[in-house]
Amino acid sequence: MNPKISSWKNKRVWIIGASSGIGAALAQQLLLQGARVALSARNQSALAELAKQAQLAHPSNAALVLPLDVKQADQVQLAFTQIMHEWQGIDLVCVVAGVYNEMRADTFDLTIANALIDVNLRGVLNCLAATLPTLLTQKNGGIGIVSSVAGLSGLPKALIYGPTKAALINLCESLYIDMHPRGNAVYLINPGFVATSATANNDFTMPALITAEEAAKKIMLGMEQGDFHIHFPKRFTNWLRLARLLPYAWYFKLIRKVTGL
Repeated sequence: MNPKISSWKNKRVWIIGASSGIGAALAQQLLLQGARVALSARNQSALAELAKQAQLAHPSNAALVLPLDVKQADQVQLAFTQIMHEWQGIDLVCVVAGVYNEMRADTFDLTIANALIDVNLRGVLNCLAATLPTLLTQKNGGIGIVSSVAGLSGLPKALIYGPTKAALINLCESLYIDMHPRGNAVYLINPGFVATSATANNDFTMPALITAEEAAKKIMLGMEQGDFHIHFPKRFTNWLRLARLLPYAWYFKLIRKVTGL
């Protein structure tokens, strides 16, 4: 559904949310493959350390460090302007930035809900505002957005997190309809459970849990193959994709039985 990628060497990739977890692991893997990588997140020291370690491993392949808060559209635009000045083009924008907060109906908190929406949804829209005009003008290059299988259907403890990710799934589908005919790639990335700081405090069993490094490799493989929907680990994500097709009475009964919630 997207053009295949035969080599990452010299590909110009901007990772937003690169300071930890999947974003950091993806940056490391891409740098190992010879890509030119720009690193963005709020944690400047973590980005600088990642860039330092990458350069020690590959002295000829220095990463750009562009700290920003994804909630601030002007900061995102400024970072992209710097990238264009440095590279005169972009091959891939990968938006990984996101936050998780456990919430159920009896713990609903509007302040926390809005904070999740600001990062998980509005933050992505800020990235689109900065990059879409260039991608569409180039008529090549792509954008990958990390959503979650929590966006496929309603799940316990994901009262607001799930809807923000559901919005990203719909967004990627709509983007593909508009961008693919113009030569651009769109990647919808739906991880299952990945061992990161966001999942470290979960007090329930996380089926098919994988490392951030494994997740990064699966993302790259999906892009190399030209996939639109990159989801993993499939032994878990395919189960959820099937469950969403059930009648609601069956779905709710199944989720209660499986989760105990």
